[in-house]
Amino acid sequence: MVFHPVPARATADDVARQIELLVLEGVLHPGDRLPGERELSGLLDVSRPVLRDALKALETRHLVESRHGGGTFVAAIEGTVFAAPVLDLIARSEKAGGDYLEFRREIEATAAAMAAERATEADRTLLSRLFATMEEAHAGADLRREAALDVEFHQAVGEATHNIVMIHVLRACYRLLAEGVLENRALLYDQAGSRDALLAQHRAIRDAILAGDAPAARLASIAHIRYVATALEEAARAGARAEIAQMRLMQFEERASKRRGRRRDETPEKRSA
Repeated sequence: MVFHPVPARATADDVARQIELLVLEGVLHPGDRLPGERELSGLLDVSRPVLRDALKALETRHLVESRHGGGTFVAAIEGTVFAAPVLDLIARSEKAGGDYLEFRREIEATAAAMAAERATEADRTLLSRLFATMEEAHAGADLRREAALDVEFHQAVGEATHNIVMIHVLRACYRLLAEGVLENRALLYDQAGSRDALLAQHRAIRDAILAGDAPAARLASIAHIRYVATALEEAARAGARAEIAQMRLMQFEERASKRRGRRRDETPEKRSA
């Protein structure tokens, strides 16, 4: 059970505190829908007025949001780490992409090592099931699903660290990835053999965590990000070469067209001369 009865005579603050802790520990994810009012009040063993007060307090603190006719959802709290103007600047910066991968390489290596040391049986089960789903998406060549599961896998590794700050920093980091702010996954997947390589890298990370091998988990994570960085750089170079080649072809065709036009304009006498 995710929600547990609160002590007798609990106040709205006690109820809010339990939900806050579930968000903080990464049990509840941004976008998760809370149970309906009747069900949740029963799970928490509190009156509905007390629950309403608790949810109202959480909404005031922007931890949950009510959607008319749709229920109450965990808010996208990790989005506040990068304000919209900063995101715009990052997206337009050539240097930001490299810095982002450098940051991911270091923080994910630490997260993977911590997860190998701290993962519980439930964490290991979750990672195993999630990777099995990744294999299914890979076999079906469902690229959109693969990309989404890639993010989910790394989030699960972060959650297995059981470090609150690590969990939420990584979530903010992966939001940029999920929204395509800094990485073009299509460029990565277009490269021959990249999907197989990425799956193998995620398998290595999973295996090291399941084995409780922190050094191996760290090295597998570093190798994964280095591969991504190299593949994206090569894709960018290939794209630049293709663009230049296309421009050369267009210029060649334009010059050829002009030459044909000049020959048509010349008189027979000039051509024979």
